[in-house]
Amino acid sequence: MNWRLLSTLVLLAAAALTGWAWWSQRDKPAAAKAASRPDYVLTDFDVVVLNKEGRESFTLRAPKLTRDPSDKTMDIATPLFLIPAKPGSNGGPWEVRSQRGWVNAEGDEVRLRGQVKADSTNAAGKPINIATEELNVFPDANKATSDVAVNMTQPGTILTGLGLDADLETKNIILKSNVKARYEAKAR
Repeated sequence: MNWRLLSTLVLLAAAALTGWAWWSQRDKPAAAKAASRPDYVLTDFDVVVLNKEGRESFTLRAPKLTRDPSDKTMDIATPLFLIPAKPGSNGGPWEVRSQRGWVNAEGDEVRLRGQVKADSTNAAGKPINIATEELNVFPDANKATSDVAVNMTQPGTILTGLGLDADLETKNIILKSNVKARYEAKAR
C-alpha cells in the first residue's frame, strides 16, 4: 500500500473526527434551548400593588399571570388595571383593559397590547374614554404613553391622532400628531 494514500486516509479520518467533535460541542442556539418555566402562575386573581410610600399604586385583576424567573417580568392575560384617583386630583379612577399585559421587573412600567381601553371621569364627572392598540403605563409617575393610533372620546368630542402623552392624575392628555377632531351636538 502506498504511504501517501495511507497518510491521506489517516488525515481525512482525523479531520472528520475533529469536525464531529467540534460540531457536537458547539453552543446550541437560544431558540433550541428549552423555554424556561414560570416560577409562579396566578389564576383568577386580584392583587393590590402599593407604591414606595405604602399607598395603592394600582389594583390588577386577570384570569392568568405568569412570572419569568430569568428576568422577573410578568405576562398577563386580559388584564384589568384599576388606578385610583389621588386625593385632590381631577376626576375619578382609571379602568384600563387590554388583551395582553407585561410588567417589568421593578413594577413601574406596564405595557398593554391589543384592544386597549382606558376609562375615567374628568373633574366635572364626565366620561373620558381612550382606545388604542398599545399603551405604556407608568403607575408610580401616573403617566401613560402610546406611539400608535389613538381615539379619545369625551361628551360631544371625538379626537383621533397618532401617539399620546397622558398625565393620569390631572387628566391632561396630549395627542402627538395627525390630530383630527369631530364635534357632536348634544341630544336634547
